Amino acid sequence: GSLIEQLTTEKYECMVCCEVVRIVAPVWSCQNCYHVFHLNCIKKWARSPASQAEDGNSGWRCPACQNASVQVPKTYTCFCGKVHNPEWNRNEIPHSCGELCGKKRQGLDCPHLCNILCHPGPCPSCPAFVTKTCECGQTSHSVRCGQSTKIHCSNVCGNTLNCGKHSCTQVCHAGKCSPCQLTVQQVCYCGSNFKEVLCGSKEEFSDGFGSFSCQNICGKKLNCGRHNCKQICHPQPCQLCPRLPQVVYRCPCGQTPLSKLLELGCVERKICTDPIPSCGKTCGKPLSCGSYEFIHTCESLCHEGDCKPCSHTSNIYCRCGFKKKDFGELSFFLIAAITFMCDKRCNKKRSCGRHKCNEVCCVDTEHKCSLVCGRKLNCGLHRCEEPCHRGSCQTCWQTSFDELTCYCGESVIYPPVPCGTQPPECKKTCTRPHDCDHPVYHSCHSEEKCPPCTYLTQKWCMGKHEVKQLGTDKFVKSRFRLLSIGDCSPCVTCYPSFQSYVIETKVYVLPQMKYTTLFFRIAAISIATKLTDLQLGDSVEISRLITKKEMKQARLQCDEECLALQRNRRLAEALEIDDNSDPFNIRSSGPKYSDLLKEDARKDIKFVSDIEKEMRMLVEAVNKGKHTKKSHCYPPMNRDHRRIIHELAQVYGIESVSYDNEPKRNVVITAVKGKSICPSNTLTSVLDKEMQSRPAPPLPHYKQTDKSSGNSGLSKPLKEEPVIDYFDVQD
Repeated sequence: GSLIEQLTTEKYECMVCCEVVRIVAPVWSCQNCYHVFHLNCIKKWARSPASQAEDGNSGWRCPACQNASVQVPKTYTCFCGKVHNPEWNRNEIPHSCGELCGKKRQGLDCPHLCNILCHPGPCPSCPAFVTKTCECGQTSHSVRCGQSTKIHCSNVCGNTLNCGKHSCTQVCHAGKCSPCQLTVQQVCYCGSNFKEVLCGSKEEFSDGFGSFSCQNICGKKLNCGRHNCKQICHPQPCQLCPRLPQVVYRCPCGQTPLSKLLELGCVERKICTDPIPSCGKTCGKPLSCGSYEFIHTCESLCHEGDCKPCSHTSNIYCRCGFKKKDFGELSFFLIAAITFMCDKRCNKKRSCGRHKCNEVCCVDTEHKCSLVCGRKLNCGLHRCEEPCHRGSCQTCWQTSFDELTCYCGESVIYPPVPCGTQPPECKKTCTRPHDCDHPVYHSCHSEEKCPPCTYLTQKWCMGKHEVKQLGTDKFVKSRFRLLSIGDCSPCVTCYPSFQSYVIETKVYVLPQMKYTTLFFRIAAISIATKLTDLQLGDSVEISRLITKKEMKQARLQCDEECLALQRNRRLAEALEIDDNSDPFNIRSSGPKYSDLLKEDARKDIKFVSDIEKEMRMLVEAVNKGKHTKKSHCYPPMNRDHRRIIHELAQVYGIESVSYDNEPKRNVVITAVKGKSICPSNTLTSVLDKEMQSRPAPPLPHYKQTDKSSGNSGLSKPLKEEPVIDYFDVQD
């Protein structure tokens, strides 16, 4: 009625163009939601990409109800679809043909067609009345045609149930009756067990011998009347006695016929209880403990009854294969079903590479780690919550929606701000409170502590001889506090006393320089940072503490050996000779051992011999083996022994590094294939040759006495100054 009124008064709008639908304009009506559209508008909509269904194969969608249609409307028809291009009549509904609708009502079990004039919208319900029966079919009622409600009476259903014996006791209901819930008692085939089942179920079936098998031994008397049935509870009659004379034709093992044994003199059997003659051969029946590949047989002589247990044993491995266990005689099927676990724990790394598997009797191949990673993320605030994994963790997924500013608030990073983002850089002057009142020259920063103050102040030297420009920051003061009084550096006049202090601390300083500033910087920084090493006698590396210009002024003068090396280097570059080459066989003539090394070796020749023996073995092992490097660690030793090892390592081309602190400081040597060599002359052999080449000390002189003096023999040797051999190992 609402559609008819809006179309007649021209107040109905098309959903596509939002214009009023005129009474003379061609229209199209959706058969699902009954909305009315202009025919041209619905054609354009159906061809547009926005109207296509999501799957792409169901056609186009209605703009109102989204119902998919395959065919695009092409002609203008009335609402019932009988007349094309209907003409408008003032006395009829717009866009209708004026005839009976005649359409079948949708969704209702009604055989009658719509009996009103052609109309928009759904057809009204059928006004006819029909007679319907209740669900059980015992009573009838007159109801409106197309009524969807079911009719129920108050009588008992009474229909026959699925068992075919009992009837339904429920009140009139819809659908099929429920299965029979009564129980009946059944007996097994052998008659020893009973059970209750639902009436009408498949288990109720009986073949006359019983209804089910209890899976026990039957136990019924056989036809012989002497033996019982040994089969599992079965439905058919029991078999004949297996020991009857007319059934048994062979010996117990089955290898020899009884007829042949009767010819040999055996007694003929009359009844089933008579013994079955034995052939005397090995039984040979297969036992239950064997497998398909290895069959175990009975080793007893031909016998009646069951075979004896197998004499073999069954070894079963654990699931990881590390241990085996003896289970005695077992059948093949039992062996396949038995699994046991050993107590060995798996030492392999898990998939994360951090943790061990540690499972007992492990058979896993992937060893996945089930622990939580827990490492800190790149933000430094949160931890990784993923399962333990290899490689780097993902970036922190947490985000802040607050603005991140610098300390003074001039620079801002607007949200969202990823977790761990540093405050933005700011070029404004630092506004934090400072300890001093000097001008601030550094920019705004996010660190809590400000950089040291760089403002220069005037201070007297320690002897109050002159005024100098010095920084006021605490960093500079801390460096000078070891050497000066009142945060002041020494001047030239103060230098002698200061120099004596440095010499007493076993520091070998450079010669007196022109400028005391260079000397002061070197001495102050060296003593402040290397005081512990200086007390132990180590040298101090100062190349990184001074400038190139100062380094050039403090450079030592070249000696004759240095000049010779420079001359040879220039000559090699002019002749294009490689530094590693040895054209004149100079290097192969033998290694060059320093005098200091020889002197130390003479003091402890056994220690040097052991060190060289170990180095030669290490070099030979790395050159002959497949590894490119091999290392050896010496036990802790004193400084002199470590120096000997370092110098010998240079001769052998071996890398040497000292580790740990005193008194447990030790040396580790590493030989590299192709780089480390064994010299032709060892240090001990060189010392032996030098000992042999030195002249022997003169023998003591004896004075011969006169025979007439009466003293026979040799007199005492003359007392001379002893000749001291400084190369003697004993010394």
